[in-house]
Order: sequence, then structure tokens, then C-alpha cells
Amino acid sequence: MAELEVPALEVYEYAVVRVVPRVERAEFVNAGVVLWCRALEHLQARTAFDVDRARALAPDLDVEAVTRHLGALEAVCAGDPRGGAPTTEAKGARFRWLVAPRSTVLQTSPVHCGLTRDPAAELDRLVTSLVAPRG
Repeated sequence: MAELEVPALEVYEYAVVRVVPRVERAEFVNAGVVLWCRALEHLQARTAFDVDRARALAPDLDVEAVTRHLGALEAVCAGDPRGGAPTTEAKGARFRWLVAPRSTVLQTSPVHCGLTRDPAAELDRLVTSLVAPRG
């Protein structure tokens, strides 16, 4: 009987995408996750923006602009030209560009790491546990 080959555990890095409606107050709503696994060349972002939670912090938030920027973040990860100039960079460079500290409405957490056999499934797990609204 042939042995099943189990994929090796690979290091991945991720950051939580945050909407910070009023940068000076440092309050935020988690709105997505960007994940990079160098060994498997896997770069992906998934967003789930809870508009009501963000508006609770800032009723005047430009939701349309935030939604547009979250879409651009996903496009950059996917290499979609709608993401602009960063989509022409290597995946690792795109990840570093996306997670660089900035003082804007859209920010990322510090970068965290872990081990996975399936980066796409790991992204699903992270979005469910860190971003998705809980009922």
C-alpha cells in the first residue's frame, strides 16, 4: 500500500486590515486579512467590511472610498491591473508594500506568522476568527 504524501508545513505571514475612521483616535474595525506564504508563492487578501460597526465610530465615514480601497487591496494581491502600479511587483514586494505602516484610514496590524499546509484555508480561518461579525 502506497503512503499518502502529506504536504509540508510552510511558514506564512499575515496582517489584519483595519479601517481607522479617525486616525487621531486610534479606534478601528477589522475589515480583512492579507496573507503571504513565500514557499508556495501564495498572496491573497479577503475583506469583510462591517459598515455599521465603522459608522458607529464615525457616522460621517466615506464608506464608498473605504470600500474602493479595500477592493484595490484585494486587486493588488491578485495581480489585477485595477490595483495599479504595485501589481507589477513580485508577490513578496506587494505584501511588504501592503503591510507597511501608514497613518491613513486603511491600515494593517503588525505582521504575524504561523505554519500551514493550505494558505487559502488558513486565510478563511483567519477571516472567520478575526474579522467576521459574531452573532
